[in-house]
Amino acid sequence: MRTPRKQVDNLIEGRLQVSGKGFGFVISPDPVVADVYIPREKMLDAMHGDTVQIRLQERQFSDGRKAEGEIVKILERANTHVVGTFSVNPRGLGLVQPADSKLAAEIIIPKKSFAAARPGDQVVVELTRWPKQEKKAEGRITQILGKLGEPGVDVLTVMAMHQLPTDFPPAAAQEADKIATTIQPDELTGRRDLRDLSVVTIDGEDAKDLDDAVHVEQIGPGLFRLGVHIADVSHYVRENRPLDLEARQRGTSVYLVDRVIPMLPHRLSNGICSLNQGEDRLTLSAVIDIDSSGRVVKYELFPSVIRVRTRLSYTIVRRILADKDAALQEQYAPLVPMLKTMETLAAALRQKRFRRGAIDFDLPELKIKLDEKGVPIAIEKRTRSVAESIIEEFMLAANETVAEHMDRREIPFVFRVHADPDPEKMAKLADLLRGLGQRIGAWTNVSPMDLQKALAGMEGKPEEKMVSTLMLRSLKQARYEAENAGHFGLAAKYYTHFTSPIRRYPDLIVHRLLRETFAGSLSPRRIEQLQSLLPQIASDCSDRERAATEAERESVDMKVAEYMQQFIGDEFPAIIAGVTGFGFFVELENGVEGLVHVSSLQDDYYQYLEDQHCLIGERLKKRFRLGDAVTVELIKASPADRNLDFILAGGANPTTRKSTAAPGKRKAKHKEVNPLGGKKSKHKDRRRKP
Repeated sequence: MRTPRKQVDNLIEGRLQVSGKGFGFVISPDPVVADVYIPREKMLDAMHGDTVQIRLQERQFSDGRKAEGEIVKILERANTHVVGTFSVNPRGLGLVQPADSKLAAEIIIPKKSFAAARPGDQVVVELTRWPKQEKKAEGRITQILGKLGEPGVDVLTVMAMHQLPTDFPPAAAQEADKIATTIQPDELTGRRDLRDLSVVTIDGEDAKDLDDAVHVEQIGPGLFRLGVHIADVSHYVRENRPLDLEARQRGTSVYLVDRVIPMLPHRLSNGICSLNQGEDRLTLSAVIDIDSSGRVVKYELFPSVIRVRTRLSYTIVRRILADKDAALQEQYAPLVPMLKTMETLAAALRQKRFRRGAIDFDLPELKIKLDEKGVPIAIEKRTRSVAESIIEEFMLAANETVAEHMDRREIPFVFRVHADPDPEKMAKLADLLRGLGQRIGAWTNVSPMDLQKALAGMEGKPEEKMVSTLMLRSLKQARYEAENAGHFGLAAKYYTHFTSPIRRYPDLIVHRLLRETFAGSLSPRRIEQLQSLLPQIASDCSDRERAATEAERESVDMKVAEYMQQFIGDEFPAIIAGVTGFGFFVELENGVEGLVHVSSLQDDYYQYLEDQHCLIGERLKKRFRLGDAVTVELIKASPADRNLDFILAGGANPTTRKSTAAPGKRKAKHKEVNPLGGKKSKHKDRRRKP
């Protein structure tokens, strides 16, 4: 990774982010420097992701406009390989249209570099010449993913776009193959034997890499003992060996819509490291005594061996605790008292977090169900239940305990940090909340408690999810750092990631460092080595995490669009979830989102009022505001672009804010109803002419 040079006069270095419309923004590694807007005509020949040097044309304006600049030099190219659709023009010249809309320009492929690709194939191109002046980029085809539209090719495209690996290199695979699939007697030396405890795992039904197990007992009046037992991956993955180097390169497991790309080979991730029911497993344990107010009274961290008594799922725990399912309560009778104690302890921990101001974004996720060919057949909105909350609170408690333990020892470490929010974004959020009757105090010094209270004030209102989403987007991204800077969102002074070493490299590093402290003090040489090494590891892991998140989101959006194609022409009740100058985004009852473009609102000329988060018609004064209920018609679903386009159904007016009817609960005008709860449109296109 390139180290930025010192800024000179009005020259700034940063990473270029290109929009689908051709303009871009340069993001400086200096957090003090605001993003700089780059017009299309001042992009030079830079591509999305390139590290560039720009000359500032204008400084930050008082009215909120971004500083503007022009690219004067391309310092480092980001795109050595590009994924796209191959075609041949009438002159026999090959062209590849990038799948990433941020790389809009076609890439020329000389005939000698076709590599047997045929028109319509999705291919990977290695760039041999970058764009320059009027000349397009040129490249050669290195991989053919398959014909566009064939099963599985869409996900392979996402994987190739984000350079996600498909196989482990031979050295790493060979090292994994040599690891025993059962624990050897000598491996128990120096470990505390916890195999007699009623330890359970609680995960999703389809989870295969189980890296955390828990047990809870009440040890006195108002006093609980929480045991969080995490797979001791660092015992098997040794520093600078092939497995470790590959895990560092991957940074994280990636959970795409139809597959998991693991950080470690399955022999470890689903085998000897996975805390499978009835199997002896090596672990690192955090045993924490907690009082009824959620305060940690004392704790121990140590190597251990456990045997999971029972594998539970979130669904089973929810049905036992929340639904009082008699049959399940009888089936799991020996565990029910502990589960109830877990519920009590989790509530105490949650209340403690809320008292200090932690923000809780309870946003549902979409789960796509696929058939055996990878075709989406259903969309489910997953919400957090008491079961997920129990595990979340226990993992948070363990992560905070380990972070404080290591920070107080002043040992080089990897923390999970969340910086204070940007005042400019908080000012805009404050304006939005003020219009909804909520205040967050002085936006120049917003605290987590301010945001938590604003969220609580929106609870149960139609705008609740919209406010949660916008608030989350207004905060900075959490990162891994070698210095402790606290975690704003959790209102925590100490935080790290300790609980998922099978699927996150920072957790593996945390385990490795914690294990070193069990053997005594670290040598000055080792401390110096870590101080040099950890900042780069933390930065690389943050980058890989963002790439994984983007790939996961794109794979879901792609399958959502594919699923929704069958409902083109149907009408749906929706809520306006976002407003921009080019239209507004709507969310359907099933969580699916799409755009109503302003060009489809042909009954008037609409202006965007940013401070009011609405579009308003000049002549009729009709408003489209955040949180308004509307009925929309789906007119386009594009898996390739991963988006949905809607229009207002029948030129319908937005429902006023006074309406309390939930989406989908209004009277149906048509008897024919589709599986999503929408209605068949009587007209294919209701857009009015001017």
